[in-house]
Amino acid sequence: MSKSKRSKLVSLTKVQQNAEKWKYCWLFEVGAMRNAYLKTVRNLWKDTARIFFSRGAVMAKALGATAEEEHRMGLHKLAQQIKGQVGLFFTDSEPQEVIEWFDDFKQADYARTGNKATRTVILSAGLVMRVHSDPPEPLPHNEDPQLQKLGLTTSMKRGVPTLENPHRVCDKGKALTGEQAQLLKLLGEKMVVWDAASGEVVQVEGGCTEIEREGDEGEDEEMSE
Repeated sequence: MSKSKRSKLVSLTKVQQNAEKWKYCWLFEVGAMRNAYLKTVRNLWKDTARIFFSRGAVMAKALGATAEEEHRMGLHKLAQQIKGQVGLFFTDSEPQEVIEWFDDFKQADYARTGNKATRTVILSAGLVMRVHSDPPEPLPHNEDPQLQKLGLTTSMKRGVPTLENPHRVCDKGKALTGEQAQLLKLLGEKMVVWDAASGEVVQVEGGCTEIEREGDEGEDEEMSE
């Protein structure tokens, strides 16, 4: 058996084993995904849940895409919705507890290319400041070449990058270019909120319960162990 087929078989088996072990199975959609945040969630829930983030086709096959194929009752309803960047979250915790926990676990993060700016950012003439520090502090001199590469007209004054004129970094509602996203990160401006948006859950013990959260519109990576 090839390595890829063996890996697929292992993933299928682990998903099905956890479907048998836990009371609820969530299908969650990851917004501005960062692996570090997913690992934090996994660690915080390590004693009371298991998370799988793998190829969609593998997860769907493990759950069963039809009522006839589903591994346990109700799971095919989740399998049919698997698309994009999603994962499976198995737990015995009640749905309301899970929803409230994820509502509290929203993390501000840096925008990526293509994300829409959530506010207009205009830099004033003068010292180029790093806003994530408290209090804000000027960027170090060694960042000046990168600032110029990203479109800022700066000069060195007393060893600090300094803008000669105001600079418009981005406009609210417009998609960010790669250069804008890099500049916002350099300045410490966080514009997105990382949110593992829980979309639907099925109860896999003693029947099926569908619960929808209000307002929700490479290689296999198994996130449990």
